[in-house]
Formats: sequence, C-alpha cells, structure tokens
Amino acid sequence: MEIVVCLDENNGMMFNHRRQSRDRVVIDDILAQGRPLWMNDYSAPLFEGVGNVHVSPHFLSEAPENAVCFVEDQVVAPIVKRIVRVVVYRWHRVYPADQYFDLALTDAQWRCVE
Repeated sequence: MEIVVCLDENNGMMFNHRRQSRDRVVIDDILAQGRPLWMNDYSAPLFEGVGNVHVSPHFLSEAPENAVCFVEDQVVAPIVKRIVRVVVYRWHRVYPADQYFDLALTDAQWRCVE
C-alpha cells in the first residue's frame, strides 16, 4: 500500500479537525498518476467529480495491497506492515496543529528518495 499525506515542517496534519492547507496543484499531481485512490469521507470533496476514487470510513483496512491511500486525519501506525511507500507533500512552514503523522519517517525502514 502507498500512503499519500500532506505535512507541515513538524509533521502536522490537522488543526481543530480541519486540514492545514488545500492545494489544487497537489491534488492534480496525485491524480496525474492515474491510479485508483482510496480515502475517507472527509477527503472525498477534494476529489469530487473524479473517477476511480473509493470512499469508505474503513479504507485503510479495505484497500487492496497495491492501493494508493490519501491520508489526512488517520492513524497509520497500526497498518505499517502493509505500507511499502509514503509520499509526503511537505508544506515548508509550520502551521498550528493538534494532529500529527504517526510514523517516524526517519526510521531505518524508510528512505528519502527526493
């Protein structure tokens, strides 16, 4: 499974149950891959009108092994063994946050490619 996530400099994801930022270029870049996307109801409006999007409150457990999952407000550590790649869109600033990405991307199992 591939996880796609948008993070600030401190790995913040959300503040007061809202995404920190919304960027059309990021959405277009994700869609340009042409692969099916899995997400929850919260993220679905970002991809409205796009085909090949699977929406479910349990998408991380339902998605197939080769799925691309867009994560905005989920805990992913419990499924870390299923994750083979994490794509991070990094906001080069620090936003207020009260929810953070729960994987330590500095662990030996992850390698920064670009």
